[in-house]
Amino acid sequence: MTDAPVLVVTALGDITADLVMEELYGRGIPAVRLDPAADFPHTASMSARIEQGAFTGDLTTSTRHLDLSGVRSVYWRRPSPFSGPQAAETPEQRFGVEQSRRGYLGALTALPGALHVNHPSRNRDAENKALQLATAARLGFTLPDTLITNVPADARKFAADHGPVIYKPIHRVHLAGADGRNRTVWVRTVQADELDDSIALCPHLFQACVPKIADIRLAAVGDEAFATRIDTAGDHLDWRQDQTLITCSPITVPCSVREAVRAFLHAFGLSFGAFDFALDADGRWWFLECNPNGQWAFVDEPTSRAIASALADILQKGNTA
Repeated sequence: MTDAPVLVVTALGDITADLVMEELYGRGIPAVRLDPAADFPHTASMSARIEQGAFTGDLTTSTRHLDLSGVRSVYWRRPSPFSGPQAAETPEQRFGVEQSRRGYLGALTALPGALHVNHPSRNRDAENKALQLATAARLGFTLPDTLITNVPADARKFAADHGPVIYKPIHRVHLAGADGRNRTVWVRTVQADELDDSIALCPHLFQACVPKIADIRLAAVGDEAFATRIDTAGDHLDWRQDQTLITCSPITVPCSVREAVRAFLHAFGLSFGAFDFALDADGRWWFLECNPNGQWAFVDEPTSRAIASALADILQKGNTA
């Protein structure tokens, strides 16, 4: 098992993954980076076999050969997306894109005995905003009042009753413009008189606006929790909008929050989660959301190094822990 590699599935230039791989290399643990959409079929090939009840196979890149049955763990970060079928020119090309997505990614999610941090199917479950908010409420987190609706009258009433309220997308934050470029939909405040009948086109997520004094990004790795207070210069509702304005500093995690975070990871079968909280003047931590594959490399260096070390611990142990 000492030579069993860790497979890191992510795009080139992923600084977060680089920190974890650096930690693994320092421990003498082999790590193989793979970006399926970029590597297959030009610089990588794969044969997966299920014979006599056993899953085996080989994966070859331009520099490495990997025994699929010998992978100790998979760090599933942020691989490049396969081109959408609509972008392909012919029905045959569209078919090939879909086969590639399901074939290459499917085999990597089925590796026998390998620990996934996190398994993509677990990530998909945990990205369900309604489910994660309902789970957080059940586990005892403090949550702002929330409405998910496509009923304009209900949206206007909620905004009038809870104003100011904020709007955020239910899933993902990017919207493709007419030029094909992605634009980020930032969290923002809305007033009741802004909400017209276009609300009916799809569900929208509204929340009462927490009177916060700072934000908190908490990276949970197994039973460990690493929290960072994020202070923003000026009146910025969404600190992600301009990270040149933020200052990061470590903050102690209250016992009640730590216990709820552990329960949340257990409920979704996660080894890692990036939690966002709003901190108010009374010291209350308001749960906003959990990104099961969220970023953490931007925080202060001692904290980012500690997170990388904790992730390397889990990946090194694999399913033998």
